[in-house]
Amino acid sequence: MIFVNFKTYQEGTGSQAVKLAKICQKVSHQTRIEIAAVVQAADISPITKKTSLPVWAQHVDSINYGPHTGQILPEVILTAGARGTLLNHSEKKLPPEVIKETISRCHDLGLKVLVCSENLEEAQEIVQAGPDLIAYEPPELIGSQTASVSSAKQEVIKDFTSQISKVPVLVGAGIHAQEDVKKAVELGAVGILVASDIVLAGNPEKELLDLAQGFKNEKV
Repeated sequence: MIFVNFKTYQEGTGSQAVKLAKICQKVSHQTRIEIAAVVQAADISPITKKTSLPVWAQHVDSINYGPHTGQILPEVILTAGARGTLLNHSEKKLPPEVIKETISRCHDLGLKVLVCSENLEEAQEIVQAGPDLIAYEPPELIGSQTASVSSAKQEVIKDFTSQISKVPVLVGAGIHAQEDVKKAVELGAVGILVASDIVLAGNPEKELLDLAQGFKNEKV
């Protein structure tokens, strides 16, 4: 599976987010690789109305209805059509107790949760809260075009996938070629989390097709 984090790039916001989601859907249908769009809360509904792509929120808060100005209510993303949410990205870190509370709130509503982790120690604590997926993302490699997590952190990935065996593991940070995907899968990951390599690409469809080939032996 490929999770594409649209972040708050102009190329992944508003009408551009819908356009990019349609590209993700096209590649998913063509390659039969599951692709999910991780988007801003305001873009969830427009994308779910115009595509059948799985859409996840970039963040929610562990709140109930009430006086919580500026926070994101889990019910809101559910109503908008999201299937789940990302939590604890390096750009939006959360305390362990908040991660636990938010996972519980989401699961009560039937929302899935993908939690990012910077290292194995953090992941071992997070897994106790019962996330649906964990993504290993060393922050120093995020956005890198010269090194990827699959090339620079192979032993860590191997430890991750062996010790976090009860939760499917994704890897992210610096992934920009099908060889990165192949290596991640060889090391036990079930998928990847990418952002700028796709969102900022001159040809996102071509980049996605290249990454998708990493999951297969034959060309797509």
